[in-house]
Amino acid sequence: MFQVLLVDDEALARNDVKSILDWEKHGFTISGEAHNGSMALSMMEQHTPHIAILDVSMPLMNGVELSRMIRDRFPKVKMIMLSSFDDYDYVRTCLMNGAMDYLLKHRLNAAALLTLLDNAVKELQSEEREHEARSAQTKIIERLSPVILREHVANLARDVQEAGEALQSYARENDLYTHSINYGTASVQIVPFLLLTESFTDVQKNRFVLQATEVMQMAIGDIQKRTVGYVGEGRFIVLFSSEDRSEHTVTTQINQAMSSLSHSLEKFLNLKCVYAIGPLCGSLRLVGSSYIKANEDTNVMFDQISNASILKDSLFIEEQKQLLLFLEQLDGERINQIISTIFAALRSQPVYAMTVQIIVSEMLHIVEMSLKRHFPHASIEDKGLIPSRIELGRMGSIAELGQWLLNYYARIVEAIKQQHAGGPYSRHISKAIQFITDNYASNISLDITASALNLNPSYLSRLFKEETQMTFTEYLNRVRIKTSCMLMESGTYTLKQISSEVGFLSYTYFFKVFKSITGTTPQAYMDHLKPSKK
Repeated sequence: MFQVLLVDDEALARNDVKSILDWEKHGFTISGEAHNGSMALSMMEQHTPHIAILDVSMPLMNGVELSRMIRDRFPKVKMIMLSSFDDYDYVRTCLMNGAMDYLLKHRLNAAALLTLLDNAVKELQSEEREHEARSAQTKIIERLSPVILREHVANLARDVQEAGEALQSYARENDLYTHSINYGTASVQIVPFLLLTESFTDVQKNRFVLQATEVMQMAIGDIQKRTVGYVGEGRFIVLFSSEDRSEHTVTTQINQAMSSLSHSLEKFLNLKCVYAIGPLCGSLRLVGSSYIKANEDTNVMFDQISNASILKDSLFIEEQKQLLLFLEQLDGERINQIISTIFAALRSQPVYAMTVQIIVSEMLHIVEMSLKRHFPHASIEDKGLIPSRIELGRMGSIAELGQWLLNYYARIVEAIKQQHAGGPYSRHISKAIQFITDNYASNISLDITASALNLNPSYLSRLFKEETQMTFTEYLNRVRIKTSCMLMESGTYTLKQISSEVGFLSYTYFFKVFKSITGTTPQAYMDHLKPSKK
């Protein structure tokens, strides 16, 4: 029986409500009567009904105020409001306080009241079912630790000894996969994980991995049937279980789930991934071998670090020297040629390969060194002058990655040129400084610069001295020596090579100018850069 409390200050009105129905026939019983709000609350404290029928207009505490207090103190109680007046403000307030409906006393009849009572019962039953479902789910979650489950699944991919037996034991203890017949796995690789996370702290990396795990889990469904585990270095394992006997059906379901997973990573986290699906098997003990095949098919090269380093060294040492030099010379055309050459050699590699990521990481490191020299007190990326690294998450091919780096370097060169051209200089001197920046490595002079700018050499010489407090030659030599110091710090050039690369025709003259500007010889400067031996 569903218990109903009647609250009305008029005894006659309460009798009318009681007499309008055969309450017990319809599954209800009048559990109590109250003639004001305070009495109703006191009765509800002693015995809470399922439904309360409230009069709106009562002394001391009206039905509107009472409905608010019932909502706050007894939120499960369903309220039906009765009144002699058709007042919209009352209606609105009562509904806002949680009342189910509002009836005028002069229109009250058995059918209308029974309809409201039945609606109240339906809501109570629906809420009870939801509560039971939540309670059952909570019990499962309390018993089942997603962290432990994911670790057991990840151990299958890490080739931990007896990982299959450990997972099977854990599944038995927690009623997992109880009716499963077929099992399968998938190997997932985030592209390119290393480049996205190499500058992260451990906390940031863990947060990134957890976020990716949750998005993938959301995409594939119930963790108790389909479980995502993190293996390491941007790799994940997905374990599938199914009660379906048809291998074709199960394989189709896995393919659909992985397609959804890939789409969700790109939609919610802007991350591309590659994945492969392993063969089905009939036991948790065998899913490790399924993952091995899936992992092979993704062609993941993260375990081939030594081979990657060999290829990197043979491919990249000379290009690295040239890239550093051309960046300091702000030679965009030759930078493009070097980047294109590097990626032509990498075109057969998958974008997520360790080889690719090591090389791209070093190319970005060259940029970072240059930025620190030219922008020591500002974050150029924060100002939007260069693409954010987060864009790397979308890269799905070597061609895309190569184009991204071409744009990246082009933006860097442009930003540095703008920085050089700025400052408290006139238009002519700003152009002269830009000309020096672009051409210092060649045999330029005051006359050549003046001719390029359509200026009189004497006028340019006088203006240059007035604004920079240096002669044209002094300024040119300082640019060349600054660049030579950068090349020395790279450790990839001899002193004679550096002398030639920065525009000095004579090593002896380079030696003399270097000492006059830095106060030390080029060799002493190089020796100072070498790590001390203890």
